[in-house]
Amino acid sequence: GVLLATCYTPEISHAYYSVQFILRELWAGWCFRYMHSTGASFVFILTYLHILKGLNYSYSYLPLSWITGVMIFLISIVTAFLGYVLPWGQMSFWGATVITNLLYFIPGLISWVCGGYAVGDLTLKRFFVLHFIFPFVALAIVFIHIFFLHLQGSSNPLGYDTPLKIPFYPNLLCLDIKGLTNILILFLAQSFFGILPLSHSDNSITVDRYSTPLHIVPEWYFLAFYSILKVIPHKTCGLLMMIASLEVLFALAEQRSLTTIILFKFVFGARDY
Repeated sequence: GVLLATCYTPEISHAYYSVQFILRELWAGWCFRYMHSTGASFVFILTYLHILKGLNYSYSYLPLSWITGVMIFLISIVTAFLGYVLPWGQMSFWGATVITNLLYFIPGLISWVCGGYAVGDLTLKRFFVLHFIFPFVALAIVFIHIFFLHLQGSSNPLGYDTPLKIPFYPNLLCLDIKGLTNILILFLAQSFFGILPLSHSDNSITVDRYSTPLHIVPEWYFLAFYSILKVIPHKTCGLLMMIASLEVLFALAEQRSLTTIILFKFVFGARDY
């Protein structure tokens, strides 16, 4: 990301062409560009798997670790959206327009976020700066997350504490190395060969403010939130429901009901009940 930022120009008249310059003219620029975009998808794949594992292992019983983890997830969502806008392709522009227009119910909020009545130069500059800053904020919270995890300890599929511990070295270390190796192989295969089309083809087209795409579709890791917006006709209600779906993750830190725990175990496939 830092290397890409050295050749990127956050202006609406140059942003798209600076990305094309990175892809076509810069030595190994295409490699860094696709590794950067593919890395975002892999981060969310691992994040969603980590959340499912946390629900199965009842990690929400450790509220400090759970809440800081949800905060990292939310910052990752915002960072990914800001990065999605920066290439300034057709889908980037219209995606930013749709999302910023959801803020219309608060007077003056759109102009405060965008720096004008619509998405423009100031918007792109602000998004670029925030896209650069938020990963460092997330990294700081990651250290807090790990601190609370070691302070409170980890949970387990059985849902109770036990003095029987597995040493990190060599057991867990070998498993981590094996898992990271497999992930790295998949990551490099996707980055170099494009096994799965993770980006929309319309985003390779320069912005046309007078031609709205037939379907404005976000990246795959936003589809769950996008479906909430689409299924509810009223824009404000859809936005509030989308926010509520994220608030549920915070609410899980307060659940202590045995019925809820058993339901989670049933849904996520535990074998111990």
